[in-house]
Amino acid sequence: MTTTDTTPSATTAPPTWLPVTAGAITLVMWASAFVVIRHVAHDVSPGALGSGRLLVAALVVLPLVLRRGWVAPTRREWTLLALGGIGWFGIYNLALNAGERHVDAGTAAMIIQIGPVIVALLAVPLFGERLHGWLLGGMVVGFAGVAVIARGSSTDADASLVGVLLVLVAAAMYAVGVLTQKVLLRRLPSVQVVFVSFLTGAVICLPFSPDLPGIVADGGAELWWIVYLGVLPTAVAFTTWAYALTHTDAGALSLTTFLVPGIATLIAWLTIDEVPPSLTFVGGALAIVGVLMTRKKPKAA
Repeated sequence: MTTTDTTPSATTAPPTWLPVTAGAITLVMWASAFVVIRHVAHDVSPGALGSGRLLVAALVVLPLVLRRGWVAPTRREWTLLALGGIGWFGIYNLALNAGERHVDAGTAAMIIQIGPVIVALLAVPLFGERLHGWLLGGMVVGFAGVAVIARGSSTDADASLVGVLLVLVAAAMYAVGVLTQKVLLRRLPSVQVVFVSFLTGAVICLPFSPDLPGIVADGGAELWWIVYLGVLPTAVAFTTWAYALTHTDAGALSLTTFLVPGIATLIAWLTIDEVPPSLTFVGGALAIVGVLMTRKKPKAA
């Protein structure tokens, strides 16, 4: 997810309810994406679902890029843009869409929560962050949560270990995207970064999208679900999240993303009558505890 300056102006601060509402809308949209992907996973190929979603999102944010103006990336920034676009938006979508053919929406949302643990792990060699006890303990607890989820899925007739592993790959690609954006957003506008990332991800997904032309020509429900994913959970949700982040505490707001699995499970239960295996809730709780542990700073010596 993109980040922006989190210091609101004292003279232009909006009413408190506006950032709260923007944050809530974002969480519901992100949660709904897991349910929609699960709903159409067996009717649309992972590539078509990803490329269609990303192309729609790129078209939505293009006017914002044109209005903001283009900032020429350096050679290093182009490399990071390619890495983030290929990883977070390309491989992430392929792995998540394929994974949700094998695991339910709530389970997928819980596994993705392990992403921040992977971010913390990779930040040690990449950014020289300290490898302290809380970080190590959080990694152990977080990945233990994934193991519990995998165990619960392996005993469920509609789930499989393959699905868990695919979604775990998606979580790792999320971590790659966060780390590349941490560098890119120091100079480049956030809308430009996500626009290039959307297009790069779409290019990666297109070779795996043989059914996309037929879906577009048919104009059926599958096409409109793809449009929904591109407009609301992708383009609009990133915008409302950036707005909420600008006017609230970044740390407190980031913790609200732990609500996404619960919201996704509720939506899936109400709309497609799907509930994760019982062990998944235990594993999801462990994963969240692990993330919280990695964010705890050790006392200064």
